[in-house]
Amino acid sequence: MTSSDPRPTGAVIIRADQVTKTFTTPDGRALPVLEDIGCQLVEGEIVALLGKSGSGKSTLLRCMAGLIAPSAGTVDYRGTPLTGANPGVSMVFQSFALLPWLTVQQNVELGLTARGVPEDERRERALKAIDLIGLDGFESAYPKELSGGMRQRVGFARAIVVEPDALLMDEPFSALDVLTAENLRTELVGLWEGHEAPVKSILIVTHNIEEAVLLADRILVLSANPGRIQAELRVDLPRPRNRQDPRLEALVDTVYGILTGREAAVAAAVTAPGAPTRPAPTPVSAPLPEVSVGGLAGLLEILVARGGEDGLAELADELNFEVDDLLPLVDAAVLLGLAATDGPRIRLTAAGREFAAADILTSKQLFARHAATRAPLVRAIVQALSSTDDQRLREGFFLDVLRRGFDAVEARRQLDTAIDWGRYAELFDYDADDGVLTLEPGAQKNL
Repeated sequence: MTSSDPRPTGAVIIRADQVTKTFTTPDGRALPVLEDIGCQLVEGEIVALLGKSGSGKSTLLRCMAGLIAPSAGTVDYRGTPLTGANPGVSMVFQSFALLPWLTVQQNVELGLTARGVPEDERRERALKAIDLIGLDGFESAYPKELSGGMRQRVGFARAIVVEPDALLMDEPFSALDVLTAENLRTELVGLWEGHEAPVKSILIVTHNIEEAVLLADRILVLSANPGRIQAELRVDLPRPRNRQDPRLEALVDTVYGILTGREAAVAAAVTAPGAPTRPAPTPVSAPLPEVSVGGLAGLLEILVARGGEDGLAELADELNFEVDDLLPLVDAAVLLGLAATDGPRIRLTAAGREFAAADILTSKQLFARHAATRAPLVRAIVQALSSTDDQRLREGFFLDVLRRGFDAVEARRQLDTAIDWGRYAELFDYDADDGVLTLEPGAQKNL
């Protein structure tokens, strides 16, 4: 199912060699997003770029599309280094990216118009693509008249009508409801297997483990902050793939184990007695998972009810979630020392059992201790507030510090999560009107 050399034999369409990408924050600091990425896309394969938020998946996709240039390294299209937009690719976006004032047919014809294709040929090719993706009869409709799934079909038609070498897709199903997404995935596989789609390869960005395993011939797993290729796996399973196939379930478990390895390492560095001295985790190296305390408590209570240990795939199936929907909750539990993972399984620690069994007041006290000692950003906020005369600081101070390691959106998300955790634990308060954080009495005793 996996191999040490997963690269298929075929003509290389796109090759990334030692690609590094660093953005500059508004205050002039460097924000590394990708580091030393090497990968390729060859004819006859579907490749999935899989990783959590912050792994640089979309940035790598845009580098390979030639929409942004790497800070170091090169991207080649059929052996020629890119100096602009990649002439051999089309893109499908998460947000559909349709022009609302154009009809379905006009949106599909956009790429052909840009390439100077004559009007009659444009019309013929556009209608063929519209028919292929199941929107025959909607040629004259406007995007506002279409459902989300139909709009994404227009996006697919617009991408394939130019007959690109490679179809690049940036989380194309994540904005759709579950049933619509499943239907479109199935149809995409059908077009690919039937050789009806006029493309030679597909590269899809996703954070959904099961989606990657269902679709891809190869999976590139990216770590985060900055993004690096953590693993490369070959999926040697016939299509269409069965979710209940033990081989598919085993590969999902393998990928899950890879994605959770970093959080386990962080927890080990903080908690293992007698462990060798390692760099202390920081708010950037150990970011807070975007989960609420209530959601975290719910996961722990479910684990208690299931004997304190379970497989993530089994747990997700029982709750009607995707496995990766649970990942942020698992990451938070591991970061706080309330649970531990062993490959695809999760088990409560003694601290987790204590927290799950506690009354509300005691659970707040326990959470305060765990958050202040094991969540680097929460600890940093408590320490910073403790160092001021009035034990107050504006949120802008923390956002400025966080922007050294995150973009503005993620910095805000990190601070919001920390505020949620800190207020629950009564470590600090937050005035949303003034944007001021204030240390709560007695918070320092938890450090």
